[in-house]
Amino acid sequence: HQVYLARGSTDLRKSIDGLAALVKEGFDLDPFSPSYFVFCNRKRDKLKILHWELNGFWLYYRRLENGTFRWPKEESNEVQKISLREFRWLLDGLPIEQRSAHPEVLARTVI
Repeated sequence: HQVYLARGSTDLRKSIDGLAALVKEGFDLDPFSPSYFVFCNRKRDKLKILHWELNGFWLYYRRLENGTFRWPKEESNEVQKISLREFRWLLDGLPIEQRSAHPEVLARTVI
C-alpha cells in the first residue's frame, strides 16, 4: 500500500465523495487504488484517512485530545508520498523525518 499526505490543511467537513474528488482532481491520483490518502485540519489535531478496499471506501477519523500531529511543513499544497513506517511515526506523534531511526534491513536469500 502507498500512503499519500495532502500537504497543507484540508476542510475535514468533506465526506468520502469530497475527499475522493480531491484525490482525483486535485492530486491526479486514483482514489480506488489500494492506497491511504491522509488529510489534516488547520489546527493539526484531526486526521481523516481515505482508503478503498474491494468494494467500498473506508474513512478513518482521528482526533487528538491533547497535542498535535507532526504534519509536514506547508511548502506547497501538493501530495507527498511517504512509507508505511513514516505513516506509523506520524500517527504516533513523531515527525516523519526520523534521523536517529535504524535503517530498514532487508533479508537476503542465500543461494
